[in-house]
Amino acid sequence: PFSEESQFDRRLMQVVNKTIEVDIPQYTDMTIAATRKLKRLMSIVAESVPFKPNVSTISQVLGISRNLLPEWLVYMEKAGLIMQLRDDTGGIRGLGKVDKVYLDNTALMFLLGKDNPDVGNVRETFFMNQVRVGYDVITSSVSDFQIDKYTFEVGGRSKKQQQIAGVESAFVVKDDIEIGYQNIIPLWIFGLMY
Repeated sequence: PFSEESQFDRRLMQVVNKTIEVDIPQYTDMTIAATRKLKRLMSIVAESVPFKPNVSTISQVLGISRNLLPEWLVYMEKAGLIMQLRDDTGGIRGLGKVDKVYLDNTALMFLLGKDNPDVGNVRETFFMNQVRVGYDVITSSVSDFQIDKYTFEVGGRSKKQQQIAGVESAFVVKDDIEIGYQNIIPLWIFGLMY
């Protein structure tokens, strides 16, 4: 744990670089040219999280096969660099279609992303990072996330309930509030689940 050190950003960047340049290539027998493309893929993810991956477009930009990109994303997920939010077509832990790709945690968002990451993305990343440890999280057809029969819409203090109106077992997860009520849960509470 080096989060308390004064050079936290530098150390975290060293870990990311080592993971991309050494760990993943060694595990997968990648070439040096493939390693450069993997690093470019990480840059694409960092600049646009969460994003809905367009396999054809990203493969074209990187100059790799369409079939190789999902494998690389899985390697990056196993290495703790990204999280993939899938739908339930392939089962909860199966290989369902990837709906969104997030950086693995908020520290990576502030390190690799733009100077001021979108606060909505930070909220969603935090929520998913915390709950995926104990639960299978999939995309919801009406809101942000679904865990078993429960639906979650993540937002700020002023987030309304229109999106989940009429949905059974639905909750609004709000940032910038201290106490929950009815079907509203403060975002900070999910930090206690880890």
